[in-house]
Amino acid sequence: MGATANLSKTGEVVGFGLDSVVIVNYVGGIPGGRTLDVTDFAPEIIKAGHLVIRSTADETLFKPMPVVSGGNAYASLPSNFEYVGVVVNSVSKETPFVGIMNHGTFNDVAAPYPLTNEIKAALKEAVPTLIPYHA
Repeated sequence: MGATANLSKTGEVVGFGLDSVVIVNYVGGIPGGRTLDVTDFAPEIIKAGHLVIRSTADETLFKPMPVVSGGNAYASLPSNFEYVGVVVNSVSKETPFVGIMNHGTFNDVAAPYPLTNEIKAALKEAVPTLIPYHA
């Protein structure tokens, strides 16, 4: 069972200057994007470059990677989840409809949270066509 969201609510436009800096080279992504399950996700904005994970038990359940309390770093990858890509454009948590890039290059320095070496290694294994890059 995938996530649901209210399609009739008037949404706000979320625009952040770093979106175009984070996504360096978009080659491909998950067709049609996905609606993310934001249960227990504290930040009000899901920013471009945020890691997206999917349940291995229910492949229709996509979530933003959890962040630690205080919101300055990624938390651990939950059990029974895998990395699938990064968010293409910043969106409000209230309208969590996102494009997910899984093939291309993103600027990990401009991304919302730092990527540890452990996350980079796991991301490279799970999504080898997604390349974190910074000059």
